[in-house]
Amino acid sequence: MCTIPDRPNTALVVIDVQNGVVWDAYDRDHIVENISSLVANARSKNVPIVWVQHSDEEMPIGSDYWQLVPELIPAEGEARIDKRFRNSFESTDLETSLDKLQVGHLVICGSQTNNCVRHTIHGALDRGYDVTLVEDAHTTSDFTWDHGTISALQIIDEQNANCSKLGLPGRSCDIAVTESLFT
Repeated sequence: MCTIPDRPNTALVVIDVQNGVVWDAYDRDHIVENISSLVANARSKNVPIVWVQHSDEEMPIGSDYWQLVPELIPAEGEARIDKRFRNSFESTDLETSLDKLQVGHLVICGSQTNNCVRHTIHGALDRGYDVTLVEDAHTTSDFTWDHGTISALQIIDEQNANCSKLGLPGRSCDIAVTESLFT
C-alpha cells in the first residue's frame, strides 16, 4: 500500500542501538538478541539493512558512546545513516538510500522507543512508507519529567498499541514479533 511509486521492497531499519543509548535500556540484552536475529534473518533473505546512528555533543561521531553495541556488526555494503535529530529522515540521506534500494516498506527496530523510533515511524508514514514496528525489538529507559516517571515498559507498550493497525490514506503501520519476520 505504500504511496511512493516503484518501491516494492522492504528494508530492516535498525535505529540507535549504540553504547551510549542502550546502556540502561529496558531488557537490553533480550532486545539486542532479537535485533541480532532480525539482522541474520534479513541477510539470509537478501533484505537490505539500514543502520542509523545518532550523534550529539554527548555522543560525538567516533566516540565509544556513538559506536553500535558490540553484538551488532554491520556488513560491508549495508547502508549507514548518521543523524542529529530524532527523525531518521531529517537532514540525512536516508530517503536517498531507500530510493536506491526501491524500498517502500520499513521494518523498524531499535532505541529509544519514545524518541528516535517514534519520530522515525511518523516521518516514514508522513513520507508515504508502510511501516512495521517490531514489537519485541525496540526499547528505551524510564522517563522522568516534572510530573513523575513513566516506566520504559509503559512507553514500549504504549508505542506498540499506537502502531497496531494504524492506517493512513494509502499506507499502513502495524506491529509484528521478531520470529514472524524474514523467515
